[in-house]
Amino acid sequence: MKVLLVLLLSSFLFGEDSFITQYEYGEMLYKNPRGIGCIHCHGKHGEGAYIASYVEDGKKVVLRGPDIRKVTLEALKKSLVKRYRIMPTYFLTDSEIRALHYFLVHSE
Repeated sequence: MKVLLVLLLSSFLFGEDSFITQYEYGEMLYKNPRGIGCIHCHGKHGEGAYIASYVEDGKKVVLRGPDIRKVTLEALKKSLVKRYRIMPTYFLTDSEIRALHYFLVHSE
């Protein structure tokens, strides 16, 4: 009985959400998921950011990361697993993608 009580108490005190919220976890992943953060191309809160500019056929072209604040969870998942895109591949788990999405939806 004591062992069960200790296990239950440990689970309560040291559970998954005890030390960091889903928002904080998503923010950490957004800033640096696997060496390069989403923040560099998508801005501080997913609003999109300037990446670079160049001249093509005599015209200035500005490359910006898109605004991803209103992307659905499914669209976010698809964009993170596509292999033919400009974004790096992060190999994120489903729970990491859900945390990222939660951060984007709840960011200011």
